[in-house]
Amino acid sequence: MHGLDLAAINPDVRPGDDFFQYANGRWLALTKIPPDRSSLGVFDQLTELTTKRLAELIRATLTASTPSARQIGDYYSAFMDEAAIERLGLQPLQPTLERIEAIGDRRQLARYLGSTLRADVDVLNNTELHTANFLGVWVAKSLTGPPRNLPFLLQGGLVMPDRDYYLDTGEHMAHVRQVYQQYVTELLRLGSTPDAEALAAKVLALEERIARTHESLTDSEDVLKGNNLWMRAEFAQRAPGLDWDDFFAGAGLAEQRQFVVWQPSAVTGMAALVGSEPLPTWKAWLRFHALDHAAPYLPHAFVALHFGFHEKELSGTPELPERWKRAVDATSAALRDAVGQLYVQRYFPPAEKAQVEALVHNLLAAFRTRIDRLQWMTPATRARAKEKLAALRVSIGYPQTWRSYAGLEVKPDEALANEERAELFEYRYRLGQLHRPVDRSEFVMPAQLVNAVNLPALVGLNFPAAILQPPFFDPQRPAVMNYGAIGAIIGHEISHSFDDQGALFDAEGQLHNWWTPQDFAHFRAAAAQLVQQFDHYQPLPGVFVHGQQTLSEDIADLAGLSAAYDAYRLALPGEAPAWHGLSGDKQFFLSFAQSWRQKVREARLRQSIITDGHAPAQYRADTVRNIDAWYGPFDVQPHQDLYLAPEARVRIW
Repeated sequence: MHGLDLAAINPDVRPGDDFFQYANGRWLALTKIPPDRSSLGVFDQLTELTTKRLAELIRATLTASTPSARQIGDYYSAFMDEAAIERLGLQPLQPTLERIEAIGDRRQLARYLGSTLRADVDVLNNTELHTANFLGVWVAKSLTGPPRNLPFLLQGGLVMPDRDYYLDTGEHMAHVRQVYQQYVTELLRLGSTPDAEALAAKVLALEERIARTHESLTDSEDVLKGNNLWMRAEFAQRAPGLDWDDFFAGAGLAEQRQFVVWQPSAVTGMAALVGSEPLPTWKAWLRFHALDHAAPYLPHAFVALHFGFHEKELSGTPELPERWKRAVDATSAALRDAVGQLYVQRYFPPAEKAQVEALVHNLLAAFRTRIDRLQWMTPATRARAKEKLAALRVSIGYPQTWRSYAGLEVKPDEALANEERAELFEYRYRLGQLHRPVDRSEFVMPAQLVNAVNLPALVGLNFPAAILQPPFFDPQRPAVMNYGAIGAIIGHEISHSFDDQGALFDAEGQLHNWWTPQDFAHFRAAAAQLVQQFDHYQPLPGVFVHGQQTLSEDIADLAGLSAAYDAYRLALPGEAPAWHGLSGDKQFFLSFAQSWRQKVREARLRQSIITDGHAPAQYRADTVRNIDAWYGPFDVQPHQDLYLAPEARVRIW
């Protein structure tokens, strides 16, 4: 059936007590998380569907003859050839291990650390704020001054997801650290490392010291704290201990004169550790990191050990996904545009793209009207806000130009080497942007990814094709449901341009405050009210949501839902047709709540509370409590749990 999942609704729960449970209660009661997943929700289900579709498309390339198809087929074949991988054993990683072993002094260490710099983090889009490499880098448009591309350096060096895993003194984290040290020991031992247990203790001690240099997730998400322009000549003085000449030479950045250092305390602290920690400890750390990174491409003993810690322990996932799923993910990551082009050709027709673009048009119109209606906003700030809204570039589905992977060597019998070459190819592609003009039309996400993103410095939005499918978007169901589901997501991404971080960027993508002081004070006060609301949510006993950490996403959820409701009313004036006895408003809000349905394992939930800028799904669904229009259709009364008095409802945009 095209439309709401009526069987998921639990009529025994009053909407005003728990709207998430009301909309999804029966589904939650009957659904089991698959053993190879840490959670199951709409995003997970669409990812699973997309993976199956990609597997079919990728397998079709095995007999194709075009260069691009051959690359895809050979990459997938190499990963799937488990017999060859078992036969080769640790041999494919041996050149890396030998280079590490050959490091004889701190200059050589610095050069090697530089050679590990990779484009695996994207600080401006918050798609990844963690890297196990010594540092991470992303090349993106400058935030101030003349528009040009700059390298953004990000803290790294930790295999576990966040500094809290190393520094939190609670019982749970102490247990995780014990399991981690055992994992480090076993992986080093499996990698034929002498004195594995003693070296593992040194590796963990070094990572604990690295963790103490790291800035918190909340601080890392603060663009005003992150935009630190360092000249190349300043590194030796600001961050002594690391030979920066050798580091940048190893990274291929010897000629780069300017950098944005996103977390200065981490860069300074980690450089000091390079100068103070014994060289053998750093070499043990490098050896472990090399083994950990390569493990998914090595024999099964490595794969199982890696999965046992990273997924089973940290996320609670009981079983390793089937090999074909892992092969699809690896191929899609390495050849993202080549695989994405196949996906779009089969599963995202132009007619559906046109429908989504029409929906976006209505969302932008609704947001413009909401800006006009804001009584607290002064005319000067309102004019700048509308100027920024008009400048937004919304890209639907896929990039204007697909990338070529010509020059990337892929062989059907070299799984690990293929991955290493693909990483290096991507890194060099990113560095190449330093010498090109800023591309404001860049589509930064793979078309086959179930996600969306706001690009504040580019004043743009990306909605990959894979998220534009049921239940988020379905051209065959009542339009009001699309506004409640994908409309709220589109509104969410538009709203990121005006959240606590996005609002700091002007219509040119420059970091500069375009607010009057009184307007910004009002905005901050409303945001603080939302922080307080989310601080009270307790997903596990004694574990609370961090409202400041999730603030940007919470603002976007609230503003996006508000704008989507207005857009639905704009597109469907009067009363929307009833559907199975449900009014248009009920269809809208239920579609929103069902788009956030999710079951999650406790370990994964604990990890997300620490590392994720989003609140848990149930609280995102309960955003409706701040929307006046939700109260009437669901007969929400003052004595019910979600009820907020009109003056207590948070209103930002």
